[in-house]
Amino acid sequence: MTEPIEVKVQYLHPIWQGKRLDYATQYAVGLDLRACLDDEEVALEPGEKRPFATGVAIEIVTPNVAGFVFSRSGLGTKQGLVVTQGVGVIDPDYRGEIVVSLHNIAQGPRNVYQGQRIAQLLFMPAFQASLFPVHELSATGRGKGGFGHTG
Repeated sequence: MTEPIEVKVQYLHPIWQGKRLDYATQYAVGLDLRACLDDEEVALEPGEKRPFATGVAIEIVTPNVAGFVFSRSGLGTKQGLVVTQGVGVIDPDYRGEIVVSLHNIAQGPRNVYQGQRIAQLLFMPAFQASLFPVHELSATGRGKGGFGHTG
């Protein structure tokens, strides 16, 4: 196992008073992000998308690492609330509050409650590429086949 990366956390909302971002279990890799609302709950109608503040901002100190916001499996499977864009990316130079956009894919309305765990934050390697324009790409056995081309 590699050494933990260094990330500074700024808590911006009172729901974090006496709490902190932490891993739920010894081997968990996702940190639970919580909804910071102006009211105690917010309803999302079927098909509705809405951004939710999380009350935290981060500074990723370790080079070549970015933050990624994923849906919580239970919230998506049981309630139909998923991260709108699939996966959110937190660039290493972003210093603003993390905001999670949720999409209600359920058949009925769903409520999001103050302090509810709404998404998970993971840290993974991320690299900028050096791009080289070319007229042709090298040949492979797969070629241009996609969308289930290999079975």
